[in-house]
Amino acid sequence: MDSIPVPATVHYEVPLQILEQQTLRAFSGHPEQRQLANEMVLALRKVLALQRRLEESCEQDHLRVESRWSP
Repeated sequence: MDSIPVPATVHYEVPLQILEQQTLRAFSGHPEQRQLANEMVLALRKVLALQRRLEESCEQDHLRVESRWSP
């Protein structure tokens, strides 16, 4: 079987760093927008955790996973 393509984790890590280190701070006086940005952080963290679970599941079933950097 061919390898299973998944996004490289950097596709999550870079936006998370920007959101956490820059975007959230920029919204210090805007609670509604800060909350939306925080929801983005939570969503990205959840997707990253789900991908890791998928990769672990594939590994247990001896399916090869390939991290992709682009489409």
